[in-house]
Amino acid sequence: MRFLGNIEAKTDAKGRVFFPSAMRKVLQSAGEELLVMRKDVHQPCLVLYPESVWNEQMDEARQRLNRWDAREQLLFRQFVMNVEFISLDGNGRFLIPKRYLQMAGIEQSVHFIGMGDCIEIWASQHLEAPFIEAEEFGRLFGERMSAPANTNLSNSDTPW
Repeated sequence: MRFLGNIEAKTDAKGRVFFPSAMRKVLQSAGEELLVMRKDVHQPCLVLYPESVWNEQMDEARQRLNRWDAREQLLFRQFVMNVEFISLDGNGRFLIPKRYLQMAGIEQSVHFIGMGDCIEIWASQHLEAPFIEAEEFGRLFGERMSAPANTNLSNSDTPW
């Protein structure tokens, strides 16, 4: 599954929004029906995971976080507790619950951003936040992509 692109949409008064048809086709071709929504861990956006991808994320978190360590159990609980199962109606729409609209600062206009195996939903007014200037992006991306695959650049090398 590869979700790509930046697609603008609008929510209605109830918080319903049309799931972009190009992304719906990717979902359908993979045989996925359910999506899992949660607020992003780092950014003021929502993330939609196909159910199988969400299950992989949960499995990885469960493997990395020790259930017998109170602090790690707290991390896992917080990661999984604020999720919402999403299914599309017959028209290809879904409801973004009010608490999620508030968490992401969504008023009406949104952008669906394909992130490979998941989709981010951004309030249009917050869309500039996750990006860096084109020149800086080119430099950083070039550095990272030309580094050996097993090398991690330190956090001091990134602007975020």
